[in-house]
Amino acid sequence: MALTAYRKKRDFAATPEPRGRAKKKPQGGDSYVIQKHAARRLHYDLRLEMDGVLKSWAVAKGPSLVPGEKRLAVHVEDHPLEYGDFEGTIPKGEYGGGTVIIWDRGRWSPIGDAKKGYAKGHLGFEIHGEKLRGRWHLVRMAKKPREEKENWLLIKGDDEFARDERAPDILEERPESVKTGRMIEDVEGEAPGWSSRTGRIERPSVDKLPLPKRARKAGYPGFIEPALASPRNTPPSGTKWLHEIKFDGYRLQAHIRGNAVKLFTRSGLDWTARFGKAVSSALSALPVTQAIIDGELVVEGNGGAADFSALQADLSAGRTDRMVFYLFDLLYLDGNDVRPAALIERKEVLEKLLEHAPPVLRYSEHFEEDGALVLRHACRLSLEGIISKDRDAPYRSGRGKNWFKVKCALSQEFVIAGYVPSATFRNAIGSLILGYYEDGNLMHAGRVGTGFSHALAQELYQRLEPMRVAKSPFANKLSTEEARQARFVRPELVAEVEFRTWTADDHIRHASFRGLREDKEPCQIVRETGGQALPERRAPAVRLTHPDRLYWKDAGVTKQGLADYYAEVWPRMEPFIVKRPLALLRCPDGVEGQCFFQKHAWKGQSAEILKADDPEDDEPIIAIDGLSGLLGLVQGGALEIHPWGARLDDLERPDMITMDLDPGPGVPWTRVIEAAQEVCERLDRKGLASFVKTSGGKGLHVVAPLKPRAGWEEVKAFAKGIADGMAADSPDRFVATVTKARRNGKILIDYLRNGRGATAIAPYSTRARPGAAVSMPLAWDELSPAIGPSYFTVKNALTRLAAVDTDPWEDFFKAAAPLGRRIKKAA
Repeated sequence: MALTAYRKKRDFAATPEPRGRAKKKPQGGDSYVIQKHAARRLHYDLRLEMDGVLKSWAVAKGPSLVPGEKRLAVHVEDHPLEYGDFEGTIPKGEYGGGTVIIWDRGRWSPIGDAKKGYAKGHLGFEIHGEKLRGRWHLVRMAKKPREEKENWLLIKGDDEFARDERAPDILEERPESVKTGRMIEDVEGEAPGWSSRTGRIERPSVDKLPLPKRARKAGYPGFIEPALASPRNTPPSGTKWLHEIKFDGYRLQAHIRGNAVKLFTRSGLDWTARFGKAVSSALSALPVTQAIIDGELVVEGNGGAADFSALQADLSAGRTDRMVFYLFDLLYLDGNDVRPAALIERKEVLEKLLEHAPPVLRYSEHFEEDGALVLRHACRLSLEGIISKDRDAPYRSGRGKNWFKVKCALSQEFVIAGYVPSATFRNAIGSLILGYYEDGNLMHAGRVGTGFSHALAQELYQRLEPMRVAKSPFANKLSTEEARQARFVRPELVAEVEFRTWTADDHIRHASFRGLREDKEPCQIVRETGGQALPERRAPAVRLTHPDRLYWKDAGVTKQGLADYYAEVWPRMEPFIVKRPLALLRCPDGVEGQCFFQKHAWKGQSAEILKADDPEDDEPIIAIDGLSGLLGLVQGGALEIHPWGARLDDLERPDMITMDLDPGPGVPWTRVIEAAQEVCERLDRKGLASFVKTSGGKGLHVVAPLKPRAGWEEVKAFAKGIADGMAADSPDRFVATVTKARRNGKILIDYLRNGRGATAIAPYSTRARPGAAVSMPLAWDELSPAIGPSYFTVKNALTRLAAVDTDPWEDFFKAAAPLGRRIKKAA
């Protein structure tokens, strides 16, 4: 086909797609890519490099890892090689208008002669991709009358990379871009004309940027000492203040001089090379000759919230594709020092400068509402806090009274003065011994023993072991317990730590490590004020063996960290799990080890876990009657807790209905929210109040409390009526059956959680998935695109709970109503 057909279908003045050209002398390249393409219909474009172009097939349902399963692959026009790196949007009205992400990429190798196989219509090949591997077949079907395009079949070979038909669907398991980590919906709003590799395809034509009134001509000043925010317990009020989100990342100062870009830390270190090419390329493409911009670079974790630990892990791994640079102040612009100008004027120029910037650069919005209101909303989202700034003040280096920071939770930097070796792994730390300076003396602040990924625990051990010293570096003498197993080191490293409170003896409690701060000097670390100190909750004395065992290696959540989390959420979680039959997902060695479901008592279980009777079960079932029992489950490696919708003392009459909204491939999150609201409306019409929570997985749960009067069959029939009614009214949006083949682009309304013995994840329970997500109860007005199904985690959930004035599920059981006797099914 060469590229003639490709070019005929596109207006290259309107689309960002590359025009491309076939190589005159094909070099026998072997690139392979699958692009997930949301056009009129969601499909997957398979492209294999042959003869200097990308031979292309549109696979409607995407590849299947089940050997022998046939997927229709429509042969389409050849594409240029440059297209294999395209990710972005194509304008509506243009050919293929929609959104494209790179779902998989790598190399391919033919089995036999590729040209002969392609010509014959049976191309066997191997894929060496990031998601797909192993042997595959493309088989051309016989052409039917009046068919314009060739229809082929894509079939997976039976090898070690194949999956059983009962195994997870790779399309649902890995929906993200391998290039940027983004979902289709994350790219949808991107302006046409951008690709994630090159940024702007053409340098933007922006009107001459207006200079603020008090800007003055000046030569390039070099690195500028950054302005720093002073800590406060509450934000200032009044119209002179504007408020920005406090980001959880690295403060960086970007210097643009022509096409050269430098990124400096707050102490002036040149860290440009550490953050990859995407940020620097995007900055160099801005329509300026010279500029100095202040900002913070973050990594947004799986749930979408900025995650400093994830940033640290990405830096250690050399990964840069998830980084986002938020820019909040402009200091220098094309021969003009703009620091003397008012902040609001500097931000107006910066906003215009970033108007057409690629997604890796983002303007830091500000809020002019009351500071307390802004803080409350930030904390409900588990953000780090806010920065309040004098809108009319110039930019002043150092710490002053023009900027104030107010944190949602207690966190600060501490000096690392020693460590305790891990009791679980060799050559790894189990906890860090922390301190801070007071009048030049290093004071002991306690320990932090969770928040380390396995790799980081080993890396810290390698860094700290050569730094060991014989004597304690603290000015105050440690007690016998404080010095137990301690290995002291030279106080040369700084750690950022989040914690719940200061104890009476000036130690931090329930601390979690967030990362090293190599941009800060140990001598500058003092005890900070500010943040919301929370009442200390002491957990019951349940013995945890190997408390530093990592249950989530990627998130650094240990057995002790999980126990601490449950001790904090217990008052809210208790009504939903106490004295109910429980099904558990146990992973004694963590989420990366073997996991299995457990609904019966087991030999060696903690004494705090109850054994109960089910008349229809020959073996004792599991239950708990207090926090001690929950901590016993933690000891047993229970990483998911699924209670029945009925209590032990009334097993045959459920006291709640759970509707699980499970989105299929290609469903944007906004549609899941709309579905939850529709379930709420349908339940309300039947006289039932409903409550909503994230699942911690892929969707939302809508739960209605019941007076326990109806039996399981009646409740299940009612729930099925809700699901069937939605599927009948909107068959293009919903399905009520679990069949995977019918779920593409639709939401499954799963009513099967309401049968006898069926369970659903408990509110506040963790999920045995990467990231340590939790199922979080929400108020209905909190549903928004900003809060995805796995947004809240063990690491950020407590910040939210401390900021929520009232528990959104506090009146759950007070709102219970009976299922009407005449209501057998819901319309």
